[in-house]
Amino acid sequence: MGGKSKNMFKLSLIVLLSLSFTLAGCGGNNSNNGKDAAKNDGANATQAAANTDGKVGPFDISVFIGEAGQPPTPDNKIFKKIKDETGANFNFEYLAGDINQKLGVMIAGQDYPDMMTGNTKLTAAGAYIPLEDLIEKYAPNLKAHYADYWNMMKDPNDGHIYILPNYGVYNGEVKSSWYSGPAFWIQKAVLKEFGYPKVKTLDEYVDLIAKYKEKYPKIDGSPTVGFEILNYDWKNWGLLNAPQHLIGHPNDGGVVVTDGVAEIFADKDYAKKYYQKLNEMNQQGLIDKETFVQNYDQYMAKLSSGTVLGMFDQHWNFSAAEDSLTTQGKIERTYVGLPLVYDASTKDYYRDLAVLNLNNGLGISINAKDPVKIIKLLETLISEDWQKTFSWGIEGEDYIVKDGRFMKTQEQRDNAADPTWQMANKAKTLFGYLPKLEGSYSDGNSTDASAQPEEYAASVKPYDKEVLAAYGFNSYVDFFSKPPANPVYYPAWSIDLVEGSDAKIANTKLNELSTKYLPKAILADPGKFDSIWSDYVGDIKKANVKAYEDKINEQIKWRIDTWSK
Repeated sequence: MGGKSKNMFKLSLIVLLSLSFTLAGCGGNNSNNGKDAAKNDGANATQAAANTDGKVGPFDISVFIGEAGQPPTPDNKIFKKIKDETGANFNFEYLAGDINQKLGVMIAGQDYPDMMTGNTKLTAAGAYIPLEDLIEKYAPNLKAHYADYWNMMKDPNDGHIYILPNYGVYNGEVKSSWYSGPAFWIQKAVLKEFGYPKVKTLDEYVDLIAKYKEKYPKIDGSPTVGFEILNYDWKNWGLLNAPQHLIGHPNDGGVVVTDGVAEIFADKDYAKKYYQKLNEMNQQGLIDKETFVQNYDQYMAKLSSGTVLGMFDQHWNFSAAEDSLTTQGKIERTYVGLPLVYDASTKDYYRDLAVLNLNNGLGISINAKDPVKIIKLLETLISEDWQKTFSWGIEGEDYIVKDGRFMKTQEQRDNAADPTWQMANKAKTLFGYLPKLEGSYSDGNSTDASAQPEEYAASVKPYDKEVLAAYGFNSYVDFFSKPPANPVYYPAWSIDLVEGSDAKIANTKLNELSTKYLPKAILADPGKFDSIWSDYVGDIKKANVKAYEDKINEQIKWRIDTWSK
């Protein structure tokens, strides 16, 4: 149910979070065979490394990406540069179909590539090797990068580090002009149509969408869609997470944490209120009839068409659709994030401060042919020069430098927003999962091109200037309240429930019940909603919720005790 809600780069992010998003996190390795294999592989690799000159030599590296995606073009200039300068040649396998089925097959046959994106199922199966000794011996820059987060990265079950977090390590001054997290999103055209109203509550939001759809039943010749709900595979937060935000809580996944104590909210009255509102919206014809049967690609295609007025989602998850709309010249069909609440007197808490993206990133598998070469490659790629290449591109081709400041020409900005250009000129999938610098480089330039003050000012389109001026804001981040300091434990969604445990079984059951009952309740005749909800809550009570909540609260306490400085 959780989701990454960080101030990350504006990468359209194909990514992320191969974890279950239902409170998956640090991972528990309970496979002795996996550990033994890891020890053997590490020992062999270390011996082999003794015969090297310390450089990363030519080698192929296979990588499993736990998300659907497209491979880069064969002539991709960034991957060519990597191969030319480091010898590393990447071969990617992207997820096709259901993540759990794929992982089950991989685990059953121990059929692992050299590297895999983070997933607690793989960690529990002993599929990754421990990384701390390799980092200590061969990767001083990686160690320095994670120095302040070293203990946080350790698996609470055995103390090893298996995954190198891809987001949440900040350097220098942090500038944010792009919000990546959860919100209720609405097309800019809708706000403009009604004079840029201030939209604070869910009711106000729904009323705007209903009025716009009634006035414009078609957009560019296709039926207007009022509201989409993404509930596909692990990307189920579009259906499940909104209630916690509507009462003024941050993204803790499947729980609300009050005074350090977590409890589920799926069965609470404030959750019922949200799904009853969705039921009303369905009766009004606002919800897409295909919303519960479409996959992620179909969802993205709908957003990219410009016909969808609104949805609840995380910005990083659909930003590629906005890139497509921008390339099509449909800037008015891109979105504004609104931090909605039930009651206008409630302070919104959607935006949070950066947190370490635990159990997301890349790990080295027990089948890796040469873990030392891989860790040395990662050591190379965390350097500022490579980080600039991943984020900004090639100097002179993708950006220019004036008086030490990085910036782009309009042509370069247009290229960067073009998905087709990206496939040949960026390494977005790889960079999305790599360890990375965030904030600013040692020369003061922003690690995120979109957050560079000069670049942000130059890139704001006239339409966006009109929208922002109407609300008196400098960027779309300003629609959200400034976040307080994160609680020490935060976020609860990254807590590992441990595969096979009572807590994990209960969590899986809760997700199954949500997928079974919530679409049925939303699409039901209004007179049947209460009975369906009653059945849903009744089945939740049978799901051993206590084991689930106890595990989360145990880990909250552990984090507070272990992570407090």
